[in-house]
Amino acid sequence: MCIMEYDVVIIGGGAAGMMAAALASESSLRVALIEKNSQCGRKLLLTGKGRCNITNTRPWDEFKEHVHPDSGFLRPAFMAFSNADTVAFFRKLGLPVTEERGMRIFPSSGKSSDVRDVLVSRISAATNVDIRCDSEAVSVLRSSSSHFVVEVLHSGDRMNMLELVTDSVIVATGGLSYPATGSTGDGYRFAREMGHTVVDTSPSLTALVPTRYNFALAGLTLRNVSLQLLVDGGVVQDEFGELTFTNDGLEGALGFRVSRRAVKALDEGKKVEVLMDLKPAVTRAELKARIEREYRPGLSLQRFLEKFLPVQAVRPFMDSDPSLTVQNLPVRLKSWKFLIKGYVDYRRAVVTAGGVSLREVSRKTMESKLVPGLYFAGEVLDLDADTGGYNLQIAFSTAAAAVRSIVSRSILR
Repeated sequence: MCIMEYDVVIIGGGAAGMMAAALASESSLRVALIEKNSQCGRKLLLTGKGRCNITNTRPWDEFKEHVHPDSGFLRPAFMAFSNADTVAFFRKLGLPVTEERGMRIFPSSGKSSDVRDVLVSRISAATNVDIRCDSEAVSVLRSSSSHFVVEVLHSGDRMNMLELVTDSVIVATGGLSYPATGSTGDGYRFAREMGHTVVDTSPSLTALVPTRYNFALAGLTLRNVSLQLLVDGGVVQDEFGELTFTNDGLEGALGFRVSRRAVKALDEGKKVEVLMDLKPAVTRAELKARIEREYRPGLSLQRFLEKFLPVQAVRPFMDSDPSLTVQNLPVRLKSWKFLIKGYVDYRRAVVTAGGVSLREVSRKTMESKLVPGLYFAGEVLDLDADTGGYNLQIAFSTAAAAVRSIVSRSILR
């Protein structure tokens, strides 16, 4: 058995782990970054549909509205390492970035691999950081009042255990989403073994599956529509934007935005529906007047609907309501209802809701309130957000808070 000593061991080479390692590389800390895959940032490559939505430049008062379940927990970390700091950080690494609609920041190349590559390059160039890929942290043990032992197995030599002795551990293992990328919930196990509470997890930013879903809709994106989420008949969320139909169900910005509450309600056995307003810019009375003005006797309803809907949506829209007529068309166009029967599980969920309880973690430092020297960063925490760059900013801000605390503590020793 080989024993090595470090000042900090970071478990997980995703967005939070790589950011933590990159920031720690600017200090005198001896750092080990442990990643079970053959390379870091595998999940990062999938974000933003392969383009990597790095952050969102909204000011905090707007940004916080997209963070769940407790945006107040994130505030100190965000203020210390904000979205502006994230943009400046990547530009300093030589990555040009571009702001797009919705105040979303992307690499100018449109390639998520460029984000991963600049982080890996920065870490690899640091003499005080050891990147250990193909290595799985199997346990985190408290060896004394001030030291941890992280037991690591290398995939190419699983007969020999590596023990990393360290003062501090940052758990940045991600959640359960996209398990094929290595997100298998290891961090939750480490947290529980250290006495932490893990809030029940569920997929978030995932596809909602309607009853009797019409797959003819797959591939269609509807822009500038409104979507209401109904739980047991009551409206609990109202959103506006873009909805995409896929082979899995309702996705896109709108589908993802309402999925968090929808998944929770479905898990609780409640009735879940979404109500779509296809013409939110006009009132029902205005729509009725237009229909009466433009409809000509003898024109088929299907042909007439092509004035109001993309061709791909016309037949599914008609099939969803056998009682559809020209007379009730104004009502139906502003209330296309889908009964939701389920959702896509972690295999395609963008992020995990739930995780290490925020009540047991310092919001200023991300350090455990139960185990000094143990830190959590990123998706492993019970902290998630809407689509649009918010989740990666959570990863970056929480990672920065953890590193800042560890560096400060090392200076005082």
